[in-house]
Amino acid sequence: MACAFSASTVSSAAAPLASPKVSVSAAPQTSLSFPRAFSAGKSVRLAAASSRSARTSSFVARAGGEGDLPLVGNKAPDFEAEAVFDQEFIKVKLSEYIGKKYVILFFYPLDFTFVCPTEITAFSDRYGDFEKINTEILGVSIDSVFSHLAWVQTDRKSGGLGDLKYPLISDVTKSVSKSFGVLIPDQGIALRGLFIIDKEGVIQHSTINNLAIGRSVDETLRTLQALQYVQENPDEVCPAGWKPGEKSMKPDPKGSKELEGFQI
Repeated sequence: MACAFSASTVSSAAAPLASPKVSVSAAPQTSLSFPRAFSAGKSVRLAAASSRSARTSSFVARAGGEGDLPLVGNKAPDFEAEAVFDQEFIKVKLSEYIGKKYVILFFYPLDFTFVCPTEITAFSDRYGDFEKINTEILGVSIDSVFSHLAWVQTDRKSGGLGDLKYPLISDVTKSVSKSFGVLIPDQGIALRGLFIIDKEGVIQHSTINNLAIGRSVDETLRTLQALQYVQENPDEVCPAGWKPGEKSMKPDPKGSKELEGFQI
């Protein structure tokens, strides 16, 4: 299966989904053609709030209305679906993590393909790093739980995944992929969307890559750590490339200049 096309990053917003139950059916995968790019939904609208007495303008990204795709700052659409974990079939409901854990929710196109296993196994190998900071990982594709199970039961040397430390969710109805704005309608598969959802169920970060471009576990972990830091320290912000232990910034003209080596 050849993959050659450009990357596409999408910002989008959606109304919450009413917890669909995913039915399971085993459907064989044949050949598919990958699109060059994908553009979904409306672009983020910026609202400028200013006054004559204010010396600076404040720009805020506003969440869209009903019918828009998911946007950072919105509640994550809830869902309930079947999954494979520890070589067993289980039910996963996103809302069950609210108030308990952060969630890394990532979508991938298909089982038994090429880029996908490198991401899936990389997240599993680093699962302990996420577990230490109270975070669950959930992988999703449109494949059946039977396909997931077969892939997990195949060892890595033979092109499989081997045992994973987190669930693989079956989205055979494509409702979960659609609700998060990553479904390619004419192909029936999901782009490589990744969402960081906080303990309140709010999407705090999203990235969406086209099909040929894998994601970075290191960058996902770093972004999650920055999110947790600013939530614990609401009077501070994190500059580019911030990592735990490094200096943060105060979100004001004077405070931002106090960070050594950072200029505005």
